[in-house]
Amino acid sequence: MDTRYLQSFVAVVEYGSFAEAARRLGLTAAAIAARVQAPEDALDTPLVQRAGRTVLPTQGGLRILPKARAVVRDVRDLSAVAHDDTLVGELRLGVSTSSLTGLLPPILEGLYTAHPQLKIFVEPGASSHLYRRIVSGELDAGIIVAPQFTIPKAFAWQVLVEEPFIVLASQAMAGRGAHDLLASEPFIRYDRGVWGGMVADRYLQEHNIMPQERLEIDALNAIATMVHQGIGVSLVPDWTPPWPEGLKVARIPLPGRAPVRKVGFLWSPHGAHAALSQAFLAFGMASRRARGS
Repeated sequence: MDTRYLQSFVAVVEYGSFAEAARRLGLTAAAIAARVQAPEDALDTPLVQRAGRTVLPTQGGLRILPKARAVVRDVRDLSAVAHDDTLVGELRLGVSTSSLTGLLPPILEGLYTAHPQLKIFVEPGASSHLYRRIVSGELDAGIIVAPQFTIPKAFAWQVLVEEPFIVLASQAMAGRGAHDLLASEPFIRYDRGVWGGMVADRYLQEHNIMPQERLEIDALNAIATMVHQGIGVSLVPDWTPPWPEGLKVARIPLPGRAPVRKVGFLWSPHGAHAALSQAFLAFGMASRRARGS
């Protein structure tokens, strides 16, 4: 069986549609459908089915999915074996949305300079979703916000940056205290459904601050822009630049010891691509030293 057929099947399952799989693989949707049809014919069973606008695996598809993923990965890494070089291959990396523009680019710059043949597949998303993908083995590693629970012993964690929480307000409010602003001004809440938002919510509860909530959103750049527009104030981590250009906002420190959002690298030291993960981490730590954090 042509491994490209299995690759297309895996892509359709992971992206939930023929169209998105086609876009990712640089093919037409019709070509992807034909590729998926080939293993269905060979195995004499349907592997995917439509559910509204989404394509889902059938029971048969679910049964072969782990092995199909393994075959696709093995084929991708054959060049590493041929060259006896563990840093030739593909690293499947999850990256939290707020780390895509700040933390990731300088790491990639150093990594590709040293290992130009390395291939990295980046999946952006919320840290909680990426964490589950890493632990399940669907991703090799990830740059994510620190989980609010104990990480399994089979995985390793290294902090890359610690971002203290601040109150973000319009420049006209720069002279006022952080708690006064949080208690009296319209509040843009950092989504409590994400781990960083949980830290912010815990701080408010611990200090008995009941903000006048205006909206709740998981998008730090959007929050900063809304504060700039005068929509409200917010309690957010002072995240790694870049920030949106042209903002006129005040970063107001919290009194005493501020909570921090820890962003780090999660990987399996004993996984199939541990060497690639270790190489990525080495450049992540070099980038941290360059920032002086």
